[in-house]
Amino acid sequence: MEELTPRQIVAELDKYIVGQDDAKRAVAVAIRNRWRRQQLPENMREEVGPKNIIMIGPTGVGKTEIARRLAALVNAPFIKVEATKYTEVGYHGRDVESMVRDLVDRSVHMVTAEQREVVRIEAERLTEEQLLDALMPPTDFDRADTAPQSESAERRHRNREKLRTSLRSGELDDRTVELTIERKAAPIGMFAAVGDQIDPEMQSFLERLIPTQSRNRRLPIHEARKVIFDQQCDALIDREKVVELSLRRAENRGIIFIDELDKLCSEGSGHGPDVSRQGVQRDLLPVVEGTTVTTRHGPVKTDHILCIAAGAFSRSSPNELMPELQGRFPIRVELADLTKEDFLRILTEPQNALTTQQIALMSTESLKLEFTGDAVEEMATLAFQMNERAQNIGARRLYTITEKLMETLSFEAPERRGESVTVDAAYVRERLTDIVKNEEIARFGFRSQRERES
Repeated sequence: MEELTPRQIVAELDKYIVGQDDAKRAVAVAIRNRWRRQQLPENMREEVGPKNIIMIGPTGVGKTEIARRLAALVNAPFIKVEATKYTEVGYHGRDVESMVRDLVDRSVHMVTAEQREVVRIEAERLTEEQLLDALMPPTDFDRADTAPQSESAERRHRNREKLRTSLRSGELDDRTVELTIERKAAPIGMFAAVGDQIDPEMQSFLERLIPTQSRNRRLPIHEARKVIFDQQCDALIDREKVVELSLRRAENRGIIFIDELDKLCSEGSGHGPDVSRQGVQRDLLPVVEGTTVTTRHGPVKTDHILCIAAGAFSRSSPNELMPELQGRFPIRVELADLTKEDFLRILTEPQNALTTQQIALMSTESLKLEFTGDAVEEMATLAFQMNERAQNIGARRLYTITEKLMETLSFEAPERRGESVTVDAAYVRERLTDIVKNEEIARFGFRSQRERES
């Protein structure tokens, strides 16, 4: 993180997300401020809070993608939640604090993966020795620090080394070995249903009650290697260290993306669903403001977790949220609707562009696919027109366009191996014109607003 300046963060986000420069700059500054906070003296460090952000804009313009890519860029624990999934305490629904527990679980997963890389070399060595033991049961002379004491022991030692060479070369991958596999039984019945709704301490207690199941399985060596490697990693990793690092990372680098925040705005009535909306806001406030949440891995302080909220706010305004909650999201950025030019850039510029994905997918069938410039422009035009005539779903409209365009070719690809297909504007119009005509649009669920109202 310390090597990434705000300008570099924006440049990295530009590789995947078109436009929305204001939002990119806002999240880049928020991430850089985290690094700046870590450089402050201890007494001042605790006083500097995160600069939480509200992204305002219609669906499909890149709000979620900006947050997701940002978290991946700085290797931060990230969790996306929808505000509409939560209800206030006492009502049926998820507890707001469960988002913090999910974040910690994600952090534990990330740190565990990193620790697996730390112990990889030793785990691979132990995996190899266990496979050799399964293929040739060991004797005292097989230990690396024990020299052969007799001719028979020396012969056995040479045979084991030959077996090691064959094992490393993959010659024995299809041979089977018998393994003892231990795993925890999955919770069933009521315990599986309640999930994270029960108290974390009770959840940990119930997990300890579930016995470990052992069973023997015969597996090919190429599969057994993965199973043994996982077991050796679990044995080598210091679980206490993993938990400690995970909690610290979640507290100082965690990012919670709260989508559909606009659905929590009150519509003016004093009863019914609005009660729950206001209750969720009240329950959400301590998490954003800073509190201590009990998780099954230990207590977590949320004071420095970065919260990024998002919503269309088409029928409401962020000003309709509780004043206390508004104050905890001091930065507001508005994301613009996508234009035809934006669609054109989305289809060609990002590293994960839809046209690039389709070319790669068809290459797996030995079919060479090419999109001409006028074809891409026609796709962008049709996507823009469909968003104008029907409901505006932003860049997600391009998925509809692309999948419909490639429907026939994807179906026939296995029979057209070795061919070259060029998609031009005429090809696009031939396959897509019908779905953008007003008289045909209802067949595909794209009725216009005027038709729906009538």
